[in-house]
Order: sequence, then C-alpha cells, then structure tokens
Amino acid sequence: MSNPTSPSQAIEDYAKAVYALGLERPGHRVPSGEVATRLGVTPATATAMLQKLAELGLADYIPYKGVSLTPAGEKVALEVVRHHRLIEAFLAEALGMPHDRVHAEAEVLEHYISEDLEALIAAKLGEPSHDPHGNPIPGPDLAPPPPTPPGAMP
Repeated sequence: MSNPTSPSQAIEDYAKAVYALGLERPGHRVPSGEVATRLGVTPATATAMLQKLAELGLADYIPYKGVSLTPAGEKVALEVVRHHRLIEAFLAEALGMPHDRVHAEAEVLEHYISEDLEALIAAKLGEPSHDPHGNPIPGPDLAPPPPTPPGAMP
C-alpha cells in the first residue's frame, strides 16, 4: 500500500498468510509453525512478527496456541487479497499474460498499488468477482468473499 501510515509489506504478508491459513480451519487459531512454513521463515521469525501484529491490534496471538486475526487484521489481509486478485485479473484480461505467470507478478505488485489504481483496475474490468484462478475477489467494502472453490489458488 502506498501511504506511509499503511502496514509494511511484511505485516501485509503475515496478515494475508494468517487469513489464508485460517480459511482452512474456520473458528480455530492458526499454529505459528504453519505461518512460518507458508512464508518460508524460521518459527522464531514468525513468532516475533505475530507478536508484532498482536501489539498493533491486528492479531490475537497466544504462545503455543496460535494466532487469529482481529477485525482490523482481517481488513488488512482482505485489502491485500483484493489487490492481488485484481492485479491477476488485470494482467490476464487486459494484458494477456498467461495465467501461470500472473500469481508471481501479483505477489510483488499487491503491496504497491494505490487505492485510486485499485479502483481504476476494478472499474476497467467491470468489478470482477473472481480472479483468473477462480478465487473470489473481495469487494470494495472488503467483506470476506465466499469460500474459495476446491482446486483454486489461495
């Protein structure tokens, strides 16, 4: 996100990872080891960042019990997911990029688009409901999208 008061890229990545892993276990905490594995970091690194998310009010972290996002943390995650999936849709539909390449590009760009650019992309694409992989795109209100269909990329 482009504004200086926005969360850092690392905070966004952790919120997105906890959100995605939480979808696999609704109503349960996500073990910090799973977050570490998903992000390719050591368990100690993940624990330190999850503690930081908790200090910022973005997560509820309990050592040895796991983590869940607070409503504020879920909003951060959904904003990143929206950016990611809109970018994937734009790259595939407007630029003709192959579907197997859009994910890696979106992983980089998702942190750097402004809200104005997000709105322009969404408008240009007709406010799409799904990305090229079949994943639902959160709406501009950041309400959680319906569950991801089996086989789609989280």
